[in-house]
Amino acid sequence: MSIWIIDFGSQYTQLLARVMRELGFKSEILTLSNAFEKLNENLTPQALVLSGGPSSIFEDKNDYSIFFEGKFPVLGVCYGMQLITQHFGGVVQKGEQGEYGKAVVETQTQSFPEKLKKQEVWMSHSDHATELPSSFELIFESSNGLIAGMRSSDKKTWGLQFHPEVHHSPMGKELLSFILKDDFMLESNWQGEEILKVSEMKVREIGDEFVLCAFSGGVDSLVAALLTSNIIGEKLFCFFVDNGLLRPQDYRHIEKLKVETNLNIEIIDAQKDFFQKLRGVSDPEEKRKVIGKTFIEVFEKKVEEFQEKRGIRFTYLLQGTLYPDVIESLSPHGKDGKSVTIKSHHNVGGLPDRMGLKLLEPFRELFKDEVRELGLKLGLDKKWVYRHPFPGPGLGIRILGEISKEKITRLQKSDDILLEELQNSGYYTKCWQSLTVYLPIRTVGVKGDGRAYEEVICVRIVGSRDGMTARSSRVPYDILEKISSRITNEIQGITRVVYDITDKPPGTIEWE
Repeated sequence: MSIWIIDFGSQYTQLLARVMRELGFKSEILTLSNAFEKLNENLTPQALVLSGGPSSIFEDKNDYSIFFEGKFPVLGVCYGMQLITQHFGGVVQKGEQGEYGKAVVETQTQSFPEKLKKQEVWMSHSDHATELPSSFELIFESSNGLIAGMRSSDKKTWGLQFHPEVHHSPMGKELLSFILKDDFMLESNWQGEEILKVSEMKVREIGDEFVLCAFSGGVDSLVAALLTSNIIGEKLFCFFVDNGLLRPQDYRHIEKLKVETNLNIEIIDAQKDFFQKLRGVSDPEEKRKVIGKTFIEVFEKKVEEFQEKRGIRFTYLLQGTLYPDVIESLSPHGKDGKSVTIKSHHNVGGLPDRMGLKLLEPFRELFKDEVRELGLKLGLDKKWVYRHPFPGPGLGIRILGEISKEKITRLQKSDDILLEELQNSGYYTKCWQSLTVYLPIRTVGVKGDGRAYEEVICVRIVGSRDGMTARSSRVPYDILEKISSRITNEIQGITRVVYDITDKPPGTIEWE
């Protein structure tokens, strides 16, 4: 059995799934119609979680009675709490003034764990409960005097007006642990071995077929390739597309993998194709789409040539697609999903029918830390498993505006300097992702006692666990100072270096 999380459109729905897994519970995200179908087929979850969402319950005409028949525990978060309140006869008021951002909630319930009685949480709502259902007790009240948490008398139905799943709610994970383990009395069923078993099962389902891997060398595609290779052996072929938008470290990494693993990796030089298609393109979303389309075209051509030469036929394309990629690009449940698109990811979605390839994505419902755990279990070197993420469009989305070889060269050099200094200082392993961004703006500077009017490099270093949220890293100033000095001294045409201190949200980790 698993915990079902009903997706009402919250950008944090995936984080709910992630925290459940961290606490040792198998979880899956369903649309409302999926949940109704399963329940009508007499399938039941270990527990049901109703997510937050952008809609108002005053516009929701669905009948949720089937959720509250007492067959399983129910937790409602934000929008989900309002649904519970309304269903059981409480009062929800349409908000004229909402609660957003950090807040403090407190409980006077004597039997509640002392460390959870007063805590900082993350709010994001307008509508709110003003009167509890008769069968519920008040658990949390916000500093604004609003109802922030409630529990049914049998302790099997909970409602939280805040988001315990985000890192902005420091005690949120412990609160969820209390609810699931103490009140709901659920038994753990999701550990590293189970994650490996589920991922292997997805590969075994393809049978005795030839698989082509869209190999980037990043942890996602590397672990996916190794997992698949262990199961199907020589029927896996890895194609690495050199799009000209890579960093020097990427080329060095691929060469090491060719020597130190048993993966069959073939490098495709497609730089001319990408540069030609990207000429004159400056809009970030358009760049992503051009890079994604060109990637597919290159693959299509290579597949045809390779199959003809080897006399084989590929059935599947293996990709290391993760949950964060999916939720930012599209609703994970198609038209029935309610989440919005943030930006396109070239490795999310279907392929042209003419390619004749099905998608094999064993990690589509996993987070990066879960994939890293799999990599270690498969015996990969820790330095490979904990390599910083690198986006599919590469440096193409780290150059603001139109791309040119000159800009790429400057950005490659700045990125190598950043990597070297972070590794030399020991800070590389303390952050989630580090990158440099090329800003096509000129500022006045002084070089050699003369006036310089040159461009800008932005350094961005963030801490995160899954890429869904991130905080700007508080890097020691002496490290930043050395990075800045080297970039302005060693890269011609760069006079100024700035440091990005924006968290996610509101910004994304990448600039485009």
